[in-house]
Amino acid sequence: MTVRARLILAFGAVVALLLLIAGLAWRALQTEAEAFEGYVTGIDARMRVANAVRLAVDERAIAARNLVLVTQPQDLDVERARVEKAHATASEQLGRLQHMAEAADVSAKAKALIADIVRVEQKYAPVALGIVKLALEQKRDEAVLRMNEQCRPLLAELVQASNAYSDYTAQRAEELIEQAQARVSSQRNGFLAVVTCALVLAAVSGALIVRSLSRALGAEPAELSAAATKVADGDLSPVAGSERAPVGSVLASLGAMRDSLAGIVQQVREASESIATGSTQIASGNANLSQRTEEQASALQQTAATMEELGTTVRHNADHAEQASELAKTATGVAARGGAVVSDVIATMRDIDAGSRKMADIIGTIDGIAFQTNILALNAAVEAARAGEQGRGFAVVAGEVRTLAQRSAVAAKEIKGLIDSSVTHVSKGSALVDRAGETMRDVVEAIGRVSGIVAEISVASREQSTGVGQVGDAVSQMDQVTQQNAALVEESAAAAESLKEQAGRLVTAVSAFSLTR
Repeated sequence: MTVRARLILAFGAVVALLLLIAGLAWRALQTEAEAFEGYVTGIDARMRVANAVRLAVDERAIAARNLVLVTQPQDLDVERARVEKAHATASEQLGRLQHMAEAADVSAKAKALIADIVRVEQKYAPVALGIVKLALEQKRDEAVLRMNEQCRPLLAELVQASNAYSDYTAQRAEELIEQAQARVSSQRNGFLAVVTCALVLAAVSGALIVRSLSRALGAEPAELSAAATKVADGDLSPVAGSERAPVGSVLASLGAMRDSLAGIVQQVREASESIATGSTQIASGNANLSQRTEEQASALQQTAATMEELGTTVRHNADHAEQASELAKTATGVAARGGAVVSDVIATMRDIDAGSRKMADIIGTIDGIAFQTNILALNAAVEAARAGEQGRGFAVVAGEVRTLAQRSAVAAKEIKGLIDSSVTHVSKGSALVDRAGETMRDVVEAIGRVSGIVAEISVASREQSTGVGQVGDAVSQMDQVTQQNAALVEESAAAAESLKEQAGRLVTAVSAFSLTR
């Protein structure tokens, strides 16, 4: 239960008891007021009316007696007026008394006593008025006789009935007083009990609240404020008394918070020092990396220039190979036509000799092209070896080109040997005419092979040119990427330097905390 709920419950209970006490007091006052009002408007009022009836009856009896005794006319008028007034008052008050007796809260005994008074008055009034009449008629002797014989017994009976009612009324008043005293005593005891319970509840609630607050706080509010201020000022030294404070109290929580903050600050301090050291190393490494990246970019630029020159050379070789292929096709046509006119070979030996010489020159050209291709392939292999892993594919292509160049050289040598043999045979003359047909067929086949080889050389040269172009593009892309990497390395170096400065500021900021144990 929260402190707020406990305070509300405790003060609510006290307020409820106060309201209960106030309600009981109001109820007691209301009860006594009703009882007093009932006494005033009931018993006391009836008793006053009964006394008024008795006084009026006494006044009437005295006036009637005086009428019998006085002799002066003016005295007779005065006493007669007194009789009439007293009789009227007695009749009026007796009527009021009868009306009061009809109320629901009037006891049966009171009604009976009032009925006796009314009954006796109804008997006594005519007798008293008769005596007055006799006295006014100057019949004093008869009036005295009736007064002694009739009036006095009825008057005594009326007085007795009136006294009986007065005694009953006094007794009833005493009973009401005793009941009121009993109620007051009971209410006083109830008030004392409720007030005692309220005081006990307030004391117990106050003690429980004080105990609960003491356990919840763990120390005085001023001490808690001082401890919190120390933590806010960066002093993370141990909180005094926190190890003895109840678990869950504010002081214990402050101690736990201080321990947690001290651990966090220690970790942050160690981490910031590590960050500072690491950022220094990163900055140094980035500087070295930036230098190596610049060197690599320069080397790639040189490689790109070399690859551009190699591409130009390869394109020239491809053009030469296409020319050689066209020449080989021409030689094939010539050999075919020579085979068709074998019967005229004697007449055209010189032409054949000239053609053979021309073919020898062409073969020499092919041999030179093969030699140059071999040299270019060798150079390309050397450049590929320099390029390392990225030039491995290019080295394979260069090896294939070199192989083709060697095969072209071998074929050219073979063709040259055949041409030399043909020239020798022509010089020997027509003795070899019979074998000329076979020789021509061999020549046609050899030229066909040469044509195929030259075609292969042309295709390989084109593929080599394409490969060299792709390698050049790749080297250009590598150069661009290397330039971008160099820029990124410079940015990384700047970021590492900034991180180093921030780590230094972090170390300075964390050093503001005191971790004395």
